[in-house]
Amino acid sequence: MTDYILALILGILFGFSLNKAGLTRYSKIVNVFRFTDMSVLKFMMTALIVSMTGLYTLRGLGLLAFPRVPETYIVGNLVGGLIFGMGMALTGY
Repeated sequence: MTDYILALILGILFGFSLNKAGLTRYSKIVNVFRFTDMSVLKFMMTALIVSMTGLYTLRGLGLLAFPRVPETYIVGNLVGGLIFGMGMALTGY
């Protein structure tokens, strides 16, 4: 149960930081798809790099083990990501 609470708290903090950075504004998201404002992409890439660095550091210290991901989940995630991306692009359009 504490894992779910921790995930909820971290998700709320991440959403709060997105909002404080102004990345939830319509104009910011539309300008990403127009390739005129890359601040959303920079923010998301920074978040990915920081989390990846932390996870691999914890794995290297032996404090975390990565589970084996079945191939069916990979295909589902790719299809879901494409659907989500198309939806975001159409919404911005």
